[in-house]
Amino acid sequence: MLLTVSKRLEFSASRRLFDPKLTPAENVSRFGQESNARYGTGRNYVVHFVFTGQVNTETGMLMNIGEIKARVGEVLNGGFDHKFLNEDNAAFAHTAPTSDNVARELFRLSAPLFHDSDARLVACHLSESEERSATVYASGACDANYWFEFSAARRTMSPHLGRDENEQLFGTAASPFGHGHNYRARVTLSSDGSQAETGDRNVKCLLQQLRDRLDHKNLNEEVPALQDRPITTELLSSFVYEQLASAGVTPDHVRLHERDDFFAEHWGGDRYFLGMRRSFNAAHRLHASALSDVANTELFGKCNNPRGHGHTYGVEATIGGTLDERSGTLYSFAALDRALNETLKPWNDKHLDLEVSEFRDTASTGENIVSVLWEKVDRALEGRLVRLRLAETANNRFTLRPI
Repeated sequence: MLLTVSKRLEFSASRRLFDPKLTPAENVSRFGQESNARYGTGRNYVVHFVFTGQVNTETGMLMNIGEIKARVGEVLNGGFDHKFLNEDNAAFAHTAPTSDNVARELFRLSAPLFHDSDARLVACHLSESEERSATVYASGACDANYWFEFSAARRTMSPHLGRDENEQLFGTAASPFGHGHNYRARVTLSSDGSQAETGDRNVKCLLQQLRDRLDHKNLNEEVPALQDRPITTELLSSFVYEQLASAGVTPDHVRLHERDDFFAEHWGGDRYFLGMRRSFNAAHRLHASALSDVANTELFGKCNNPRGHGHTYGVEATIGGTLDERSGTLYSFAALDRALNETLKPWNDKHLDLEVSEFRDTASTGENIVSVLWEKVDRALEGRLVRLRLAETANNRFTLRPI
């Protein structure tokens, strides 16, 4: 299993999307009107620094997550936070400070800061707005992410099923009167990021055209390309993928949220995934029985409070498997919802260390919680779990997936 720990940090900066190697007209063609902001335009950036390695059996931690903020903070404060990136950061003197390039520079500067740690930096995810983000990996690969939104009505159903079958599988969502969602789609381009760097504006134009075809439409009735096909979240994600590929921009994958807590992903071919988020409230105390009280206080700080503290833990489970072509589904929404709720219910409103047997002699760190949850959730989902993410806070996430 591969465990990663993610720390979320923020910084504010101004920048101009302008490559000095290009003419003004070429810059507009590539980046749009933002390239004309000669004095810069601003962004509130969010960065996730992602680490992996071996969990220390004594402490239950991959690393002291507070150390990430302390070390990386120097990088952010020195060359990024409250800077005009084009002029205050030498890395962008000859290249445009796109999401991809900023994430790449943050990774380059941050990775060496942890040479003395057993954990290593494996990814840097940068979000500059609700529409644009990028992820740079230790391999040098870069994913360029584009988001777009649309509102649409639909009847969840498959023309290959009878009326009773549709109602049994989709419940009230199969009502002939339809229902609506505010959809949010993330399009991830090729892993080297080349399409984004050479045609950022072109990609955004294609997404706007696709949005116009879907926004405020009845998907069953008003989108010809969707007629006679199952209308499910899974197949809508593949529809977005197919439309972009036919326009010459083939995504690495597409994620489609029909709700904040439910999404489908299509990775081309027959590769589909479904994800759902649920939460539970629990108290705990970070304390390693193998360490002295003094050592525990030094390591865990206020999280070692003897009376405990608590979180609303967010749990995101992603499953894979084979798509049922007849129904257009990967897995039953109701079954996925039930499996997660039933798995998390025994821990809700409990003190993990005092009332949950798995943590009587094991520190209730995020690393250990997600590991214990994996076995429980995977069993409830018939062995189809491919990723499990635990958010202890908005800033600290722990993710487990098979290698």
